[in-house]
Amino acid sequence: MTDTQNDYLQQLPGKSMDLTEHNTEQLKLLFPNVFSEGKIDFEALKSELGEAVEESNERYQFTWAGKEQAKRIATTPTLGTLRPAPEESVNWDTTENMYIEGDNLEVLKLLQKSYFGKIKMIYIDPPYNTGNDFVYKDDFKDNLANYQRLTVQKDDEGNPLTTNTDSSGRYHSNWLNMMYPRLKLARNLLKDDGVIFISIDDNEAHNLKKICDEIFGEGNFIAQLAVQLNPRGRHLDKFIAKTHESILVYGKNINLASTIFGVEKEGSMVEEYNREDSRGKYRLLGLRNRNQAFNPQTRPKLYYPVYVNPQTGDVSLDVDAIHTDEVFPDTPDGIKTCWTWGKEKFVNENILLTAEKTGNEWRVYRKDYLYDESGKSATTLPKSLWIDKEINNDYGRKEIKSLFEGNSVMDFPKSIALIEKLIKSGSRNNSIILDFFSGSATTAHTVMKLNTEDKGNRKFIMVQIPEPTSEKSEARKANYETIPEIGKERIRRAAKKIKEEHPDTQADLGFKAFKLDTSNIKKWQPNLDDLENDLLDAVDNILPDRTAEDLLYEVLIKYGLPLTLPIASIKVGIYQAWSVANNSLVACFDENITLETVQAIAGLSTPENPVLRVVFRDTSFTDDITKTNAIQRLKQAGIEDVLSI
Repeated sequence: MTDTQNDYLQQLPGKSMDLTEHNTEQLKLLFPNVFSEGKIDFEALKSELGEAVEESNERYQFTWAGKEQAKRIATTPTLGTLRPAPEESVNWDTTENMYIEGDNLEVLKLLQKSYFGKIKMIYIDPPYNTGNDFVYKDDFKDNLANYQRLTVQKDDEGNPLTTNTDSSGRYHSNWLNMMYPRLKLARNLLKDDGVIFISIDDNEAHNLKKICDEIFGEGNFIAQLAVQLNPRGRHLDKFIAKTHESILVYGKNINLASTIFGVEKEGSMVEEYNREDSRGKYRLLGLRNRNQAFNPQTRPKLYYPVYVNPQTGDVSLDVDAIHTDEVFPDTPDGIKTCWTWGKEKFVNENILLTAEKTGNEWRVYRKDYLYDESGKSATTLPKSLWIDKEINNDYGRKEIKSLFEGNSVMDFPKSIALIEKLIKSGSRNNSIILDFFSGSATTAHTVMKLNTEDKGNRKFIMVQIPEPTSEKSEARKANYETIPEIGKERIRRAAKKIKEEHPDTQADLGFKAFKLDTSNIKKWQPNLDDLENDLLDAVDNILPDRTAEDLLYEVLIKYGLPLTLPIASIKVGIYQAWSVANNSLVACFDENITLETVQAIAGLSTPENPVLRVVFRDTSFTDDITKTNAIQRLKQAGIEDVLSI
């Protein structure tokens, strides 16, 4: 390869985002002086951090067998890719939703570059470590190969890999080693105001909280919700019939107010709005602060007189001919407190104030309306105890059975009402929502339902390992051999039902299906016994069963572009090419490309719509001279970013 090619033809990286390298670069930005010859000087770093460094070996910590390896697994890049499956998808060309079939550890690594810091909300319902159905057995050396073994649920000797019994000696450790790297990778994907909700039962709730404190930061713990999923209680329980499970809630940075949103008021809370004027229903809230710790001494600027018009109840800061009755924020027995509003707010929002007389005393109130001027309902903080009947598991089962013609194809699915409450409090109506233990895809169903109801544009990413259904289950009897088959079919059926009930909906009711697989690019590992054929085989470095579309999506993943960007198949001369996001990226994987074809690609770039990058195969050009000239032609057209695979 010539020097010119080296300058402009870049090789597409074969692995996912290197998190160790990323974290090192972040540390360099914060503390450039602690690096010496590219290495971290820990003594210099300790000096920078000062008293924040713990010098003693005796400190509070949570550890278990395999923890260090679990940490390494989280930062080890994957060589895998996601292969598109348009035939299993709905509205492939237009949808922005995704369903990914594969081990979520590898998938989360592949999503790092494209979705780093872009996910507003994550909900997961991981295995509860009951000793059964434990299919996530990670392998530090080659987890992708391990995943391929697990998809048939047998190890190399044919032994099943589906249990984690308490007699194994590492009952809790195995579960923690499964969860730790996945949560660590998940945190990277969250926006700064992102939030994660994790369903869990008593078996591991205490351990889950400890690893979440470590990964998300103890200060970012929001709540442990108690959610009543079985009002009757489990009859097989010993001593106590359990009626609830927990949902752990953590934010990426809870100093951001947009981490959690209030939920719409309902039931008795709505009944409090028992008054109405031309603007709508409202309730009266006292303007006086009832907490006597707030008084003229502690809040002097909030203690001042106001004046009431005794004919209308209007309130003013100034005494005049009609505002004659003076009122201070004092209790009926004369204790001085203060107002909840300062004078500036009093003036700016005076239209909301009114006074009413109780006995001989005037009381000043503010009007709190049920709906704001845009029609949005008043909200309240989510409560820590959830007992709504619609959120229990019976509703989840009924929803599945109604979609699958009376078949219970999934055990213990979460109800749509439960996920809906979480989505409303943890995301905006245009957020990306991730569920990487997606099961029957309740989260995807809920996103589509909510978007239909409130005209939102939320997007979902579902991830599910191809875990086989039990041979004697209702699902297997209905010919669903794996959990992803159920999840994808549920989304299709839910979308069809929504469309039938809301024919005018503009909601995105589709999804792009992808499957985890090894890279499309061959690993060149010389065979010394047949070196001649091995060298010839290395010339064509693409696996024989892979398509141009497979290559295109690996380019998007490794380059760090979203997988739902609009893509068009175009012709450049006699060759097929792909235009991503209106020519932001143009890819051509055909062979024997001529300079005329390259010129046609260069001609796609205009000042109004420039081509930003171009991708070819290593073997696209007939020789090095053509390749060199091609790069120069593209450079002359202003296209500096040229990749090869």
